[in-house]
Amino acid sequence: MANTAGSISQLLDQLDTVVIGKREQARFLLAALISGGHVLLNDVPGVAKTRMVRALAGLSSLSFARIQGTPDLLPSEVTGGMIYQPQTGGLEFRSGPVFHHLVLVDEINRATPRTQAALLECMEEHQVTSDGVTHSLPEPFMVLATQNPVEMEGTFPLPEAQLDRFLLSFSLGYPSAEEEIEIARRFSANDPLTGLSPVLEPADLLALRASAEQVLVNDTVLDYVVRLCRATRDYSRIRLGASPRATIQFVRVLRSYALTLGRDYVTPDDVKVLAPVVLSHRVVLGADAAVERLGPERVILSLIDSISVPVESI
Repeated sequence: MANTAGSISQLLDQLDTVVIGKREQARFLLAALISGGHVLLNDVPGVAKTRMVRALAGLSSLSFARIQGTPDLLPSEVTGGMIYQPQTGGLEFRSGPVFHHLVLVDEINRATPRTQAALLECMEEHQVTSDGVTHSLPEPFMVLATQNPVEMEGTFPLPEAQLDRFLLSFSLGYPSAEEEIEIARRFSANDPLTGLSPVLEPADLLALRASAEQVLVNDTVLDYVVRLCRATRDYSRIRLGASPRATIQFVRVLRSYALTLGRDYVTPDDVKVLAPVVLSHRVVLGADAAVERLGPERVILSLIDSISVPVESI
């Protein structure tokens, strides 16, 4: 555990030099990567979403690909497809950009539903099927998709079933005044991204995943998670609550999150920290929330306040 905590702390320290003031969000990303889940980033342009993902890939020795969502993007440009080979006179599968460890789909909601759907098999099964042949994606594999919450004209909102495929959803947000001064000072002369050295290897991340599976989630904490997820289905401000898949993934990422903190057990406080980023994108708000102009995150926070927290922490 000591070696694991040291490697994770070193990776997060290095990320701090590239994306200033976003250590908790970086921890979320790392926990999702260890869990084998995917992340949806809802944020305005220019807040270092791509930079953070590139830095995470470099520090983890993972291959990286970026896909720009546009209305004319074809599914085959994401997954790859069968290409005619004049040398052999036959068809041969040519892999697309999803055949990388970390795949950033920028402005995913600008791609058509047909192209968005091409990612579903990749995200759920970690594979691509073309012409009846299945091709496995590299491990670890994670899709990080972005959405701009401001410019929604000409976009194709992700359906609830597709949103449910994302383990976490959160925003980086603007930096504080002090952080922005440091950003201007640090990045005006050079780019720290070019000087990063790998801290982990892909095999290390798979070993961390195995370690996370051994992190203790006792019955008291498990009951707390289940009560939260079930409460989303009965809450007056929510029309459609979280699915059982959300419960399973919630427990999985809790283990990875505790591991990034150097612990071999999950606490109720971990549940409260992660609940908004695990559940907010999985619920559909009702009319009451719309009238009160409440967003999903605020609704989830109010739901957390309404549910008793277990006293026992481990």
